[in-house]
Amino acid sequence: MSNIGEFRLPFETPIFEMEVRLGELEKLHGKNPDQIRRLRLELAGLKRSIFANLEPWQTILVSRHVGRPQTRDYLPLVFDRFVELHGDRAVGDDKAIVTGLAHLGERKVMVVGHQKGKNLSERTACRFGCAHPEGYRKALRKMKLAEKFGLPIICLIDTPGAYPGVTAEERGQAAIIAENLMAMSQMRTPIICVVIGEGGSGGALGIGIGDRLAMLEHAYYSVISPEGCATILWKSSEHAPRAAAALRMTSKDLLALGIIDDVIPEPLGAAHRDHREAASILKSYLIRSLRELVEFDLDTLLDRRYAKFRAIGIYHESIVEEAIQQETTLASSIAPPSSEATASE
Repeated sequence: MSNIGEFRLPFETPIFEMEVRLGELEKLHGKNPDQIRRLRLELAGLKRSIFANLEPWQTILVSRHVGRPQTRDYLPLVFDRFVELHGDRAVGDDKAIVTGLAHLGERKVMVVGHQKGKNLSERTACRFGCAHPEGYRKALRKMKLAEKFGLPIICLIDTPGAYPGVTAEERGQAAIIAENLMAMSQMRTPIICVVIGEGGSGGALGIGIGDRLAMLEHAYYSVISPEGCATILWKSSEHAPRAAAALRMTSKDLLALGIIDDVIPEPLGAAHRDHREAASILKSYLIRSLRELVEFDLDTLLDRRYAKFRAIGIYHESIVEEAIQQETTLASSIAPPSSEATASE
């Protein structure tokens, strides 16, 4: 785990200042135990207050925190006996997507997740979590392997989006993501998807179709990044905070909209402050959800999965009917006279 003190976010400054005061008191070897106890309570309350009232843009910053646990951080903390599987048997092994067999509690599972990298060299190799087509092809091959042997699939989503370069487009980026969407919607095995950090665009959707879609409390999930949205609408990425609020991309918003099924709480002060606690909470959620899903027979599971995604979105039939009626009235008012009417004249 990285030293988060080196990467403090602007709104975390009061927390770090209080932690410094607490550390100075504790160096006095407990000469003021009551004051230390009181300061610890104040610190916990401050963390709770700040992180319970984050603005959408602040949530984006937390989801991108360099110290936030990534897929490879969760693997040893959540799963046992992980065996990584490489390559797509066509182009290569995309490091932006990690796949492998593992044990989750007493069950064998297939794990698929994005990986951003921790330092510059890793991030360059992983392209900051932006996968090429071979990454999504690798994920699909491993998920089909899991389906063949009846293994549940766990997907950990953490990407700003699929790789947008020319090489990715030349190799069929859009087509393979579409293929993944279709295949995952029909796979005859339980699938649990969790957004652990960033959930951006088609890059997230490429491994994001399942029976359960959950988000960590301070993650985001959106059709576009705030910067991309701001550039399109207001011609400048400086309006990213405004776009983040308009997109309603936080876990609270998406739960209220019915896009996701669950919000997984994070440790006090967010996941970057305590990787082990974050992993423990995530593991408990995965085990509980998997226990519920395996109770369904496969046909019922697929029917529920289909119905879940068909139910996403809100529309008003009355508005549609009214619009159609208005169009019909307008069309009849401007229609040319009929041939019979012309002949009678």
